[in-house]
Amino acid sequence: MARSQAATAFRNAPDADVDWATVLRHMALSRALDEMEETRLVPEKKVLYQFSARGHDMAQILLGMQLTERHDAVCGYYRSRPLLLALGVDPVDALGSAMGRAGGYSDGRDIGVVFNHPNRDGATALPMCGGVGAQYTPTAGWAQALEYQAKVLGSDAHGRSIAVVLGGDGSVASNGFWSALTIATTQKLPMLFYVEDNGFGISVASTVQTPGGNIAANLASWNGLRIFAGDGTDPVEAAQLVAEAVAFVREERGPAMLRLTVPRLQGHSFQDTQAYKPETVVAAERARDPWCKLQAHLVPRILSKSDWDGAVKDAAERAEAAREAAEARPVGDPATVLRHVFHDGEMQHLGGLMPLGWTPPPSTDQARPEGQRINMVTAIRRVLDQELTLNPRMVVFGEDVGPKGGVHAVTLGLQDKHGADRVFDTSLSEEGIIGRAVGMALAGLLPVPEIQFRKYAEPATEQLNDCGSMRWRTNNRFAAPMVVRMPVGFFKCGDPWHSQTNEVAFVHSPGWKVASPSNAEDAVGLLRSALRGNDPVIFLEHRAMLDHSWARRPWPGDDFALPFGKARLVAEGTQATIVTWGGLVDRCQEAAQGLSVDVIDLRTLVPWDREAVLASVAKTHRCLIVHEDLQTAGFGAEIAAVVASEGFTDLDAPVERLTMPDIPSPHNPVYLDWAVPSVAAIRAKLNDLVGF
Repeated sequence: MARSQAATAFRNAPDADVDWATVLRHMALSRALDEMEETRLVPEKKVLYQFSARGHDMAQILLGMQLTERHDAVCGYYRSRPLLLALGVDPVDALGSAMGRAGGYSDGRDIGVVFNHPNRDGATALPMCGGVGAQYTPTAGWAQALEYQAKVLGSDAHGRSIAVVLGGDGSVASNGFWSALTIATTQKLPMLFYVEDNGFGISVASTVQTPGGNIAANLASWNGLRIFAGDGTDPVEAAQLVAEAVAFVREERGPAMLRLTVPRLQGHSFQDTQAYKPETVVAAERARDPWCKLQAHLVPRILSKSDWDGAVKDAAERAEAAREAAEARPVGDPATVLRHVFHDGEMQHLGGLMPLGWTPPPSTDQARPEGQRINMVTAIRRVLDQELTLNPRMVVFGEDVGPKGGVHAVTLGLQDKHGADRVFDTSLSEEGIIGRAVGMALAGLLPVPEIQFRKYAEPATEQLNDCGSMRWRTNNRFAAPMVVRMPVGFFKCGDPWHSQTNEVAFVHSPGWKVASPSNAEDAVGLLRSALRGNDPVIFLEHRAMLDHSWARRPWPGDDFALPFGKARLVAEGTQATIVTWGGLVDRCQEAAQGLSVDVIDLRTLVPWDREAVLASVAKTHRCLIVHEDLQTAGFGAEIAAVVASEGFTDLDAPVERLTMPDIPSPHNPVYLDWAVPSVAAIRAKLNDLVGF
């Protein structure tokens, strides 16, 4: 049926399918809150960030009222408050969050237009992000988790639920949009892309974002995607299209796009005067105000004028009561902002396995070696295999991890044993790999994504940062525990693309734990702990150690798990302390032979065992830090600063570092051997330090 025919048919049908009184109630409240912020709270500097939803509001409310299944989820963006009101979010939370007060979406940690709404008994609003387009791939992950829980875990409730993502016309140019579109269509996921097109991304016309300014028209031939498009300001047409789009995704279990044109009746934000818009454009936008069209549609055919006026008056009173209650909330205690970077005992409301009642199996940090020595590849594969068997909510995925078994053979055979639903390949998009992992974790799965090489993590930086900060910025309402496996470092040769370590970037991203094992035993213990924990973990697998003879160890036991933040003393002595990790531990141990030296393998960088390092320095009075990453701003600088500050009186010599020079990893083995700290170079540096 053509769009115009559908609209005509709906106009002739009874309005019983739409609760217009509730639409009016939500929309009037949304308008009252916008007006209150614009005329009072922003000028009074009680609200610092304000994004009006006027013009976008009616269609969002119609959409929100369609999300009725228990496991429905929606991820919006900074102009999505009307949708949140339709989901039942308390306006006191909405205003209080905008004011940065205690409670609400974030307890004042994040700007108030970045919403979230954990709801175990109805539609959830996934944690929004400040970056345009960052909402798409986590929503795709939620949609994939719905299918997993329906088909693999047998949950009928998940089989009726859908995932919805909101974005403006500017967001369709983002990496996240295209990655999520690929995921949803190749995997046939129950995901609705709702694009509210107001023609402008701040001041940039939508014709700059996509050819012709109409993403729906441009995707008309995209395989596996159903398109719905029309006027988001016409009450009847908008209601019809929203209902049809949601019903299609819910019944067909496949992706759809709903593009509705709407006017942006205020600037991008309060500070935006819209001087770049011609007066004719502004006037045309005002003429399309859905508020006026809603009134014309409802009064007097469905509601009386007094009903309308009463709803508007009631909304103003509710907005004023919400303001009074929000202003009565205190500003949180600044000391509390240190909480919830990691799981600290208080359980998050949603995300991961533990809020669902899952309890990790018992474990021990005492190794019980058995059998022949195995390499790190075998050790990691064996842990993944065992944990997949024990935990039906665990999934492993990434580029080439399926039939090929990974470019380093770590996942070899896992798909054959556990099936393609649980061990699977992805499209070539690191944004999509990590973003979908976020959505899966939020939906109660344990995702174990692989980034094929460290350098390839760069396109996923936004998702990695957003995932790490999620627990903190939602004040422990949401968390996304996962384990990201990532090969790093040199192997036989180097190059700028496959041999980077740069672990300090993850250390500098709050909320991520970081493991860097140097041998098979530690890899088993740390990986098992990561897979049974309640925080996101970066698990670095050094390429040179995956099959290195030194790194081979006997299997330490099926229940062996190591705590994070506990270093290992590789060698003991009194003359100096060497601090290292990952691919250089064996070199440091060899360089220390014949000397009385403490060699400390940190094993984890977040958290790192500063107590062990300081205790060793107090004994040896000298400290050498050796790592493969660049020297400037490398993690060794942090260790050196702590030793210099907290162990200063114990030192008999300056704290020294030996690292890669500040260059990309060179390819020629001769260059690489010169650049990476060698046994001879470590020994020479150690001799100089001992002789100081």
